[in-house]
Amino acid sequence: MSEAARQHLAALTREQGKWTEVLGSPLYTELLGHVTADIEAGGPAWEILRGREEDPPGSALALRFLGAVHRLVLAGRAPGLARHYPSAGGDASLPGAWDALRAVLVAHREELRALVVRPVQTNEVGRSAALLGGFLTVARDTGLPLRCLEIGASAGLNLRWDHFRYEADDLEWGDPGSPVRMAGVFEGDPPPLAVPARVAARAGCDPEPLDPTTEDGALTLKSYLWPDQLARFALLDGAIAIARRVPATVERADAADWLGRRLAEPAAGTATVVFHSITWQYLSPEGQQAARTVITDAGRRATRNAPLAWLRFEPVGRAGPYEVRITTWPGADRRTLAEAGPHGRPVRWRSTRDCVSGR
Repeated sequence: MSEAARQHLAALTREQGKWTEVLGSPLYTELLGHVTADIEAGGPAWEILRGREEDPPGSALALRFLGAVHRLVLAGRAPGLARHYPSAGGDASLPGAWDALRAVLVAHREELRALVVRPVQTNEVGRSAALLGGFLTVARDTGLPLRCLEIGASAGLNLRWDHFRYEADDLEWGDPGSPVRMAGVFEGDPPPLAVPARVAARAGCDPEPLDPTTEDGALTLKSYLWPDQLARFALLDGAIAIARRVPATVERADAADWLGRRLAEPAAGTATVVFHSITWQYLSPEGQQAARTVITDAGRRATRNAPLAWLRFEPVGRAGPYEVRITTWPGADRRTLAEAGPHGRPVRWRSTRDCVSGR
C-alpha cells in the first residue's frame, strides 16, 4: 500500500512540476523534481505527505505543500532556504536549493504536516484581467450597475476588480492611480474597454475566507505565490492596499447555500453577476450540482430590470484550456468570451462576432 501511495503522490508532484515549468517558475520546477524523487525514496517529503494520497485530485496537494514551506520562509523561520527564494530577498540561481529545502522538511516535519492540510488561497489578482471583459459585457448589454457575488472568493481581492487599472495599447480602463496596474495583458483585440461600469454592491463566500488586511491573512496569500515570480507579488501588494480602503465582505459559507440566500429574490435595478475563477475544481460534484441548480433557478426568475449573469473563468477539462464563459438571463444565452493563462494573463479576447456557445 505504501508503495502505491508513494507512486501516486510522486505523480502529483511530477505533474505540478510540468505546470510550473510551463508557467515560468524555474525554482519550483527544479525543487519539485527533487521532491518527486524524495517521495519515491521514502524521504522527508514522503513523511510529510503520507496519508494525503486520498485527497481529491483538484485540491492541488503539491501547491499546498509548496505553500506550507513558503510560509515558513516568508515568516523568517527558514533562513537557509530563504537564500534561494527571491520573495524573501534570495537568489534562485544559487546552487543548493534542494539541500536547503530538505533540511527544512526534516526540521519542521510535524508543522508542515499540519500546514499542508490548508486549502490553496492564491486569490490571483491577475485573473481579474480575464474576468474584466465579462463584467464590461454585462454592463454594456444591460446598462445597469452591477451587483458582484463571488464564490470561492478567498480574501475577496478580485471583488475589487473595478479599482484596478487595465491597459491595452491606446485603450485603458480603471483608475490611472491604482496600485494594481496590468499593462500588456491582452493579446489581439482587447475586451470592450470603452464601456463604463459601476459596482453597486460586492460580496463573496469561501469555505476558509481570509482577511487580507491582517498580517496573517497577507502572509497566507503570499505563501501560495511562486517565489520567483515577483510581478505577482507586486500585484498582490497593490490589491491588499486597495482592500484596506474598499470594503467587501466575504462570508464563511457553502457556495450553494450562500447563493441560495443571495439569489432568493431578483435585485431590481441592478445586474447581478455571480462569478468565480479557478474555483469549480475545489467543489465536490454534489457541491457543483447544487450551485449550478441555484444559479439556473435564479436565472429563470430574472427580468430585464433584474438580470442575472453567471461569469466563470475555469479550465475546460483538467489541463485546460482556460476559458472565460458567461451565461445571461433572461434567455439563458451562453457565450465563450476569452481564453487566458491560468494566472489570468495573457487574455485572448474574442470579439462579439466571434463569441461561440459556452458549455
